[in-house]
Amino acid sequence: MEISDFVFSDPSYNQPKFCSNATWNPNATTLANPSIIGSGPLAIYIDKNNTIYAASRETGQILIWSNDRINPTTVLHANLYSPLSIFVTMNGDIYVGDDSSIRQVLYSNSSKLIMPMTSRCIGLFVDITNSIYCSSDPQHQVFKKWLGDNVSVMTTVAGTGSNGSAPNQLNGPNGIFVDTNFDLYVADWKNNRIQLFRLRQSNGITVVGNTSPNSTITLYRPSNVILDENKYLFITDSYNNRIIGSDEKGFRCIVGCTGSSGSNFDQLSIPRSIAFDTSGNLYVVDRDNNRIQKFSLSTNPCYGKFVITKNFPHQSTIYL
Repeated sequence: MEISDFVFSDPSYNQPKFCSNATWNPNATTLANPSIIGSGPLAIYIDKNNTIYAASRETGQILIWSNDRINPTTVLHANLYSPLSIFVTMNGDIYVGDDSSIRQVLYSNSSKLIMPMTSRCIGLFVDITNSIYCSSDPQHQVFKKWLGDNVSVMTTVAGTGSNGSAPNQLNGPNGIFVDTNFDLYVADWKNNRIQLFRLRQSNGITVVGNTSPNSTITLYRPSNVILDENKYLFITDSYNNRIIGSDEKGFRCIVGCTGSSGSNFDQLSIPRSIAFDTSGNLYVVDRDNNRIQKFSLSTNPCYGKFVITKNFPHQSTIYL
């Protein structure tokens, strides 16, 4: 099928607009501690209603926070085995990748098999045509399947199946992001870079990190990449224990910038997934600290001063 044959939907994820030198409070608050999220969490998703979804690898549960609640408002027991990645569509369908499959989690505390996999699905994304993407780090590839058909085979959209650093290769790909132009961004974990694959192009372009033709920033095991409204990149630089952001001036550290791992409120330890809410606050899955941290947006210069107001049930930002 051609792109023109699909019905397009709006993205379900948040892409706030940040201007140059936007800043976040370096001290986070904790959304989920080990007693809530368990050990070694990897996955988080925030929709446009600011509903937060997180996967507990320890219990196999999907935890849901809504209406700015401190504790999860819903816990789904879907008999998942070590969920690794999560994506929620505009109509509320919850998809999870694990060690051997992609599943849809149902509110009846069950799950439906979408696609069996020969290896784990550590990165998951659904684009505006309702096509689902899975990155498999053991297979060094990214796969794709349209959710509207019953075909049990996924097509390869990036990677050759052999690890390497050539433009058409990946080495342990992790988090992925597909924008509305169908550009695929891949956190190329062991190659310490972010790769961009244009639609139907097998050769990637290194936009950040090793082998990039431009001066960017050094990455060490990047695990996730997301884009804001201006298509600036935000990257989980896992083994440097920090989150990187970009703007028209280039790349910089935005949180976790102490230079070392730790469990203080200004530190991270092997962070994994990241997501924004509608107000631009940044949520980080802090894997080795077994927690989810919230870094509040402090300044966004192009809008001038702003204040946060509580307009139950959602938090809003008013720019002055």
